[in-house]
Amino acid sequence: MTKRLILLLLVIAGPRAFPTDAAYCQDATSEKIEEPSKETTAAPAEPQPETDAQPQKPPSGLIARYITVTNPAGELVYARVRNALVELQRQAEHEDRDTILILEIERGSSTFGQVSDLAKELTSSKYPRVRTVAWIPKDADGQALTGYTAILALACREIVMHPDAELGDIGRGTALDNDEQLSIINLVEKRYNTKVNGALAVGFVDPKKTVLKIKVVSGEGAARVTETRVVTSEEMQRLQESNVAIPDVITIKEQGDILLLSGSHARQLDVLVMQTAEDRVDLADLYGFDRRYLRESITGDKPPRARIIRIDGVIDPILHEYVEREIRRAEAEDANLIIFEIKSPGGYLLDSEQLAERISKLDTKRHRTVAYIPEYAYSGAAIISMGCDDIYMHPDAKIGDAAPIEVRPGEPFERAPEKTLSLLRESLKVLAKRKGRPPALLEAMADKDLRVYEVTHSQTGRKSYASEVEIEESGGEWIKGPLVAESREDNLLTVSGRRAHDLSLANEPVHDLGELKQRLGIPAAAVVPASEQTWVDTMIVILKSTEVTFLLFMVGMICIYLEVYTVSGFFGIGAALCFAIFFWSRFLGGTAGWLEVTLFLFGLALIAMEIFVIPGFGVFGLSGGLAVIASLILASQTFVIPSTSAEFDQFSWTVGTLSSSIVAVVIVGSVLSHFMPKIPGLRGFVLIAPGTVDDGGPLLNPDITGDASQTLQINQDSSLLSQTGTAFSTLRPSGKAHINGRLVDVVSASEFIDPGTPIEVIEVAGNRVVVRKTT
Repeated sequence: MTKRLILLLLVIAGPRAFPTDAAYCQDATSEKIEEPSKETTAAPAEPQPETDAQPQKPPSGLIARYITVTNPAGELVYARVRNALVELQRQAEHEDRDTILILEIERGSSTFGQVSDLAKELTSSKYPRVRTVAWIPKDADGQALTGYTAILALACREIVMHPDAELGDIGRGTALDNDEQLSIINLVEKRYNTKVNGALAVGFVDPKKTVLKIKVVSGEGAARVTETRVVTSEEMQRLQESNVAIPDVITIKEQGDILLLSGSHARQLDVLVMQTAEDRVDLADLYGFDRRYLRESITGDKPPRARIIRIDGVIDPILHEYVEREIRRAEAEDANLIIFEIKSPGGYLLDSEQLAERISKLDTKRHRTVAYIPEYAYSGAAIISMGCDDIYMHPDAKIGDAAPIEVRPGEPFERAPEKTLSLLRESLKVLAKRKGRPPALLEAMADKDLRVYEVTHSQTGRKSYASEVEIEESGGEWIKGPLVAESREDNLLTVSGRRAHDLSLANEPVHDLGELKQRLGIPAAAVVPASEQTWVDTMIVILKSTEVTFLLFMVGMICIYLEVYTVSGFFGIGAALCFAIFFWSRFLGGTAGWLEVTLFLFGLALIAMEIFVIPGFGVFGLSGGLAVIASLILASQTFVIPSTSAEFDQFSWTVGTLSSSIVAVVIVGSVLSHFMPKIPGLRGFVLIAPGTVDDGGPLLNPDITGDASQTLQINQDSSLLSQTGTAFSTLRPSGKAHINGRLVDVVSASEFIDPGTPIEVIEVAGNRVVVRKTT
């Protein structure tokens, strides 16, 4: 091909297996990176376990716990929250450290009784050392947090909302009864949340009330005091009657309106919320706790159901498909801990990005993902690692060096265009924010000219890492510190396991898989299922390719055509083999199940009924054909109806492949039907009428003359009824028979009939002639 093939890769060559990373991935000006030493370091005598249920705590600082409150808020939710309160209070007293419980409150419906019990526990005086914070993120469908569930937010000491999230309307358009209103007001005033008071609570539960924010002035001269209050219209009237000066009034809610406050509006009014945040990662910054505490326990007190997926070698489409398949299998098995054991020099950029995106978007409430790097994860492998919730590395393992390059056949590699680098940096930034890692460090793995600095938060003193642009855009929020040595100019950031932990990129290093199991709360004696790529995985990818799929469709349908044309049995076996290979590859590839196989067999059964059993107008045949086509399409994709552009592309590819194969079958079938009877080696397989002229030669059966020398296509009539003859081909149950010197298409009434067997016509219906064996 004259057109140059451009491949975007991150790494094809490993640090020692190939002359340089440069062989495919490293920038020409970067230094060669040596393969990490395989010499192991002895494990510590008594490593401290870090389980899913209880993160490993730093020696000092705030202890946090994160729980999602689902609806309905029944006994299980109550037990989880209460157990967390008890445990945090115990830790606070035992270690003399502050604790915080963050409750992410989901939209939904609960009864007043369910919510009331949990709210009372949250406001109990039994947990004085536990600060409770309600976190209200933005809903994907734009729904507000309303109904009784909103009471749980009011029961917390503080509320943090996304600027666009909304909270309120506890009665959902109607006023609650007096007992429920009184219970909520008492609950609010009991908790001492300075941003919520009884008047604001009244606005949430009774649309008839007017809620105002007023400025009250009392005293004179040096004793003059100005304060703001949230009051109802009745309370303001009483203050006015008492001659209290009220110079400023802001209406929060008019009479008859429902009260819904967004995070940004509430912040502007200085009511309801203590802070606003874009995502839950910001909560760690706001309250100054380790981001690891944001990981919610998904196993409770039970050992995790773990599965290991090994990513070895170059990341290419075959490996990509294998990992995707293993992820789907882990999801189907409901594995709540998926460990990706990575030892890879990198590979294709697109496949690496897609895998990282796939892993990062796994439901964090069902699956915890861990990257385990015993030796190295360069380039594309580093990107995949950053898509995981946690990264555990050997102290001397290496991660980084993710610069994209272009490779053209027969030419040295080149640095990828700036546009490609910009897109990669943006992808890395999204991954970093999604998983709570410093974005600038990930970007420095891809951009050799990006400098990263240690920064300190101006208010909380928290340490992090940022680029010069990020520091300038923070407006003084972050104070610039020393340069991160690994991000020096003209160098791609690459760090060891120890250094990755220091930079908040990875968890505390582990020395082997046994120590990793201990950290993750997996019993030492437990055997974790592990999957590795084999020749079967390569075969599956090949069989699922466009070219092979087209061939399987075409050859399978041609074999069906030839089987009908020759009734040899040989081509029927070939057709069955083609479609068996197709469904086998889709079965193992995760796109097909027993539903598709059942639909395919059902369609074949309908077609067989149309041909051999039930005469008619093609209803069974048409229905069977549609069922077969539907089964082939569904077996090639994981969705039923496409809804995204990628799914539409996949659907178009499947339909196009199937349509092309059908067209090819029509063409090949036409050619075969013309030439097969004239080919000496194949003539004996073809069902033709006796007396047919063989390429201008003598009649094949001179005893049959006239019309009998033509392949019979006649409109049968009742004259054939009760006539006798002999079977020309095997009737199973359809075939051909000699009747009165003519070759007739017939159907056996019951059993199969061998060639040469005497037969008698017992029924004629249109073109359908039914016969039976005579004695």
